[in-house]
Amino acid sequence: MIKNISNLGDAALYCDFGTEVNKEINRNVINYFNNLRDSNFLGITNITPSYNKLVISFDLKLTSFAKLKKQVENLELKKNNNSKNNLIKIPVCCAEEFAPDIKRLQKLLKINEAKIYETFFSKNYYCYMTGFIAGMPFLGDMDKSLFARRLETPRVKVPKNSIGITEQFCNIYTFESPGGWNIIGKTSVDIFDNKKNTEPNLINPGDTISFYPISKLEYEKKYE
Repeated sequence: MIKNISNLGDAALYCDFGTEVNKEINRNVINYFNNLRDSNFLGITNITPSYNKLVISFDLKLTSFAKLKKQVENLELKKNNNSKNNLIKIPVCCAEEFAPDIKRLQKLLKINEAKIYETFFSKNYYCYMTGFIAGMPFLGDMDKSLFARRLETPRVKVPKNSIGITEQFCNIYTFESPGGWNIIGKTSVDIFDNKKNTEPNLINPGDTISFYPISKLEYEKKYE
């Protein structure tokens, strides 16, 4: 559960669940996130979950740090209030033009291309958080044989829908953006759509992601 609650600036609570990044801690974060979202505590303006932290922003005109801290500490958590843990299947095209860092990874990891992709596609990935850019999912846990450092010089533009890996995580760029992750493919599926009237995110914290390979022809059919 929460190990410590402290101030973050003048109008936010910083809830610390620990230093480790694992599913158990993250599920606690998500459970608090869901319960707080349903609590209707006066003054909360935003709730932001991460791997093992939770930031609760509030309006100083409506509440205070001390009052909200006490409410969070006394919050009665509803059981089974975690994410629905959806299994979402994401197609990935690994054509050379969509995988500019695959040769770099072969040298860095000392694994050939076929083995990199075999390992990558063999696992399911858990969504710990979304952020950095709208809807971008941070997915773990990568097989240790694929742990790779970021690019020494980040790209100014990473194309939308690119699949990147670094250290124990992979992600999907929901918009064209600067970035230093190792790009190994591209999906034909839009992960974030702010034109939707309901939930814009296809992937949310607590979901499980399964990637599968598609050909360039299959990828291009999406845009015919």
